[in-house]
Amino acid sequence: MTTFLQCKDRRIPLDKEGYLRNLDDWDEEVAGRLAEDCDILLSDAHWEIIHAVRQFHRQFQLSPPMRPLVKLVRQELGEEKGRSLYLMKLFGGSAARTVNRIAGLPRPANCI
Repeated sequence: MTTFLQCKDRRIPLDKEGYLRNLDDWDEEVAGRLAEDCDILLSDAHWEIIHAVRQFHRQFQLSPPMRPLVKLVRQELGEEKGRSLYLMKLFGGSAARTVNRIAGLPRPANCI
């Protein structure tokens, strides 16, 4: 059974874990609704990571698990933000899964 995310006048199909079935359905409005479902109110700090993760996915066709996510954020946004603790404060204990979900990307491989 397919679940849906209601986003204004659109019904967007999700997989059983709440990830978008179609990457092309993503936009910032959809991201906001996905974040709401995770009890996250998106700030500029969230958006810079979301956009970095989407760029990474465009380049490598890979949803980054935690270690590569930390490395990516460190390279793109600096040492202070490139720490797992920083990411967990923004996106919760399963930061890699959550940021990829909000970014409209598939679940990262090797994420429990």
